[in-house]
Amino acid sequence: MKGLNIPETEKSPRIFFDPVNSIFEMQGNSRPENVRDFYFPIIYKVRKYFEKIISKKQVEKFNENYFKFNFKLDYFNSSSAKFIADLLLLIKDFNDEGLNMKIYWYFIDGDEDMKEVGEDFSDMISFPFNYIMVEKY
Repeated sequence: MKGLNIPETEKSPRIFFDPVNSIFEMQGNSRPENVRDFYFPIIYKVRKYFEKIISKKQVEKFNENYFKFNFKLDYFNSSSAKFIADLLLLIKDFNDEGLNMKIYWYFIDGDEDMKEVGEDFSDMISFPFNYIMVEKY
């Protein structure tokens, strides 16, 4: 399956989905004008990829490594939060189906609010995040 490489704009995050190398990354600000139009195709593509792995019973081969999800967000509005939560829940659900997933929640040193948001998301979906403090992205 082909991945995604959507460049970052002033209002939308960079989305990088590389199934071959088992990585998904979201970086930047998220306040797109039409949040549904931005996120729906991304969530759809991620869902279809993991459904295909499960339907073809390739879980064992898939799990030779884990699939890494990196969230490096500076800011997101409440509309984006709903879709980010949908994506996180999707990750958790596929992990529950036997796929090996890891979520890395990055936050800039001193931005405790962004770390707390990650903790809230983790609690909400009952899935552990790995928190990584950085100087900058």
